[in-house]
Amino acid sequence: MYTALLRHFDDLAIERTWDNEPEFPAMWRLLRETAAQGDLDNVNPALAGAFMRAILTGSPYPASLPAAVITRIRADQTVNSLRAAMLKAYLVRNIRKEVSVSLDTSSTDIGYRLGRLFAVLEKVQQEAIPGANTTIRDRYFGSASATPAVVFPQLLRLAQHHIEKAEYGAVSDRRIEEILDTVQAFPKHLSLEEQGMFAIGYYQQRRENYRKTAKTEGED
Repeated sequence: MYTALLRHFDDLAIERTWDNEPEFPAMWRLLRETAAQGDLDNVNPALAGAFMRAILTGSPYPASLPAAVITRIRADQTVNSLRAAMLKAYLVRNIRKEVSVSLDTSSTDIGYRLGRLFAVLEKVQQEAIPGANTTIRDRYFGSASATPAVVFPQLLRLAQHHIEKAEYGAVSDRRIEEILDTVQAFPKHLSLEEQGMFAIGYYQQRRENYRKTAKTEGED
């Protein structure tokens, strides 16, 4: 059981948003991220039981886990470290996919690349329109992660207007070009696993965006 528990935390390992977040999150903290209103009373009992067995035995995580996490992400447009960690753990253990703990700029996975792109486009908007009441994350995250071909051409056109206004627009423009370098076309649909990679790519790129912003402000 101890070895299985270590494997669980290894599968979960991802760069945290804040240093005070738990490095080894309790199961209830994870399950709360799959529940409506973050209420443990709303956790699916079957999911909880299967999740516990996977943790204690090292067996595959329940097939319903990524759908539960992605449903909550779509409901509140929030990808935090715990949700990203659960998606990573599922992909690593169940799909045997290599997923980095922190931002992987060399990854050519289409879901991951598009998640990174969405995070950069969001940053461009925030720089051009500080304090905007509605962001592209509020309006487009769900559709961008599920049907990229419908959403991204529109977002890229919008980004060009934002880049002209943003103080560091040229930097973001180069980053967009770098991300798109290996994207031949926007897929019509992303599978559930690809949507998981989208969320992870978004989370890790957004974390990197925050780090670079903090560093720039610290140099003023």
